Amino acid sequence: MNEKLTLIVGATTNRSRYAYFAASRLVGAGVPFVPIGIKSGEVLGKQIIDLRAKPHLDNIHTITLYVGTANQSEWIDYLISLNPKRIIFNPGTENPVFFQKAKAQGIEVLEACTLVMLSTNQY
Repeated sequence: MNEKLTLIVGATTNRSRYAYFAASRLVGAGVPFVPIGIKSGEVLGKQIIDLRAKPHLDNIHTITLYVGTANQSEWIDYLISLNPKRIIFNPGTENPVFFQKAKAQGIEVLEACTLVMLSTNQY
C-alpha cells in the first residue's frame, strides 16, 4: 500500500516504548520500516541495525526520531547523508540545529508525532 520506507532511529525491543509502538503501527499501515539503534535485538521480526556502524541504507523515505536531543549530535550528519525525503521529530526529539541542517539539504522536517500521523492518515 505505502512505500514510504521508514527508518526508526532509536528502535528498541521494549514493547512499552513509543519507538516500538511506531514499528507496530507502521506494520499495521502497510509501511515498511528499518529499525536502527544502539540496542540489539528484534522488532517485529526485523533485526535492529547498529546505529554506531553508520551503515549505508538506500531508499529511505522517512526518518522518525526516537532519540532525545542530547543524544543526537553524533548522528546528525549520518542521518542527513541517507537523503531521506523527510524527518519526523517526535515529541522530545526536537532539535533546532538538526532541523536547520536537514532543511538546508532540502529535507522536509516536521515536529510531529508519527503515531498521531498514522492514526489520522497523515503519514
